[in-house]
Amino acid sequence: MPIENLARSDTVSTAPETPVTELAATMDAENVGSVVITDDETPVGIVTDRDLTVRVLGAEIDPAGQTAEDVMTDDLCTAEPDAGFYEAATLMADHGIRRLPICEGDTLVGIITADDMTELLADEHQHLGDIIRGQRPEY
Repeated sequence: MPIENLARSDTVSTAPETPVTELAATMDAENVGSVVITDDETPVGIVTDRDLTVRVLGAEIDPAGQTAEDVMTDDLCTAEPDAGFYEAATLMADHGIRRLPICEGDTLVGIITADDMTELLADEHQHLGDIIRGQRPEY
């Protein structure tokens, strides 16, 4: 199954010069754990709630002077919309990431998270359980 069928198209993104305080407020308002940093529509980085915790609070840096560009992960791993579930999972495992932006060429079109993939697997397990329950003899 291509991940474009699983990915969220309502990706939260912002510019590199966005203050980290605004990033945190956006994550709270949008109920997300990451913001993709874009230059126009091209992703150039990602900031996660963990990045804010470790790179700002943990480093005891004053957040007032920090921007997304200061704390973002800029060696961004992305996938094309037609990538399969297994390919996306492998990319995430190989790069140690939980969020994978989806791009058509250089344009951000969505994001898929480890939570999204886990939810899909749980649904598939439920379907398998229904099949097994429907075919087993009664006790």
